[in-house]
Amino acid sequence: MKQAGTNNPVFMLDEVDKVGMDFRGDPSAALLEVLDPEQNNSFTDHYLGVPFDLTGVMFITTANLIDPILPALRDRMEVIGIPGYTEEEKLGIAQKYLIPRQLNEHGITEKHVRIAEPAVRQIIANYTREAGVRNLEREIANVMRKVAKKVAEGKGVGFPVNPANLHKYLGVPKFVPEEELKMDEVGVATGLAWTESGGDVLYIEATAMKGKGQLTLTGQLGDVMKESAQAALSYVRSRERTLGINPDVFTTQDLHIHVPAGAIPKDGPSAGITMAIAIASTLSQIPVRRDLAMTGEITLRGRVLPIGGLKEKLLAAKRAKLTTVILPKRNKKDLDEIPKHYFEGHPPRLCRHDG
Repeated sequence: MKQAGTNNPVFMLDEVDKVGMDFRGDPSAALLEVLDPEQNNSFTDHYLGVPFDLTGVMFITTANLIDPILPALRDRMEVIGIPGYTEEEKLGIAQKYLIPRQLNEHGITEKHVRIAEPAVRQIIANYTREAGVRNLEREIANVMRKVAKKVAEGKGVGFPVNPANLHKYLGVPKFVPEEELKMDEVGVATGLAWTESGGDVLYIEATAMKGKGQLTLTGQLGDVMKESAQAALSYVRSRERTLGINPDVFTTQDLHIHVPAGAIPKDGPSAGITMAIAIASTLSQIPVRRDLAMTGEITLRGRVLPIGGLKEKLLAAKRAKLTTVILPKRNKKDLDEIPKHYFEGHPPRLCRHDG
């Protein structure tokens, strides 16, 4: 840059959340000085040993997760959140770009193979779980390779791929979606969760048994969800008369809350209302509607706090054919950013609630 006489380049630092410390040092310490405009006007590199002004350089970093980034380093960044692709967006990308590219790379045409839209949706839902489309293209390439092999061996000309024969090309599904509830059940509430690969449905179960009023939590929950469960129980106890619950159950029965898929770590601040509904349903013996989903953190006063990842959560509710979603009232402003096609077919009825 000294030779060029220009000092306004753009530097791209990929996967900054994967930076790690070892015996050679910690790169994050150097990045603190490089990315801080208050310090980088006289940055000295250990290789050249001369100060250099980096204030004219624009640094763009990428990361899959923001949590692993050193807090002091993250404080010097302006975070721009880019949500992952939805199922509809992945479908459009696959049909317009991925499938034509893989056809060309494998030397075959649409006369040899035609992947039906339901089959593409099944690949997205049952064979990949990601925010992007890298694995989706990899699975499509697997189909193309097997078709190209059959064509080369002279076993036929046209090979339609549909949901019925997709397993012959890709094997058994790698991911099985959560099974729908068949009927309204006591003690089972449906929550919505944000994941790295989009949104997901979370069934929270609660049951009561003889005991001394102890609370048991299972399902590999993080500290935030454990605190949510305690707050939800305290709120239900404070509203026992309104909810028609016998006060004696809190001293004569133990309560067990379980979130299925115990092998998967779960944590987040938006399961409080779901836990409260599951507890209230168990103790009052009133079933919860199976077509109802909810999300939001509950306080001891019964207020439901706003949540993030609304787009992904609503898409998860639509996929699970849930017709009603309870959202915090303060998330009403976020509904304007939700694409209109989300509400086509089975539009969710949004019950805005703040207490």
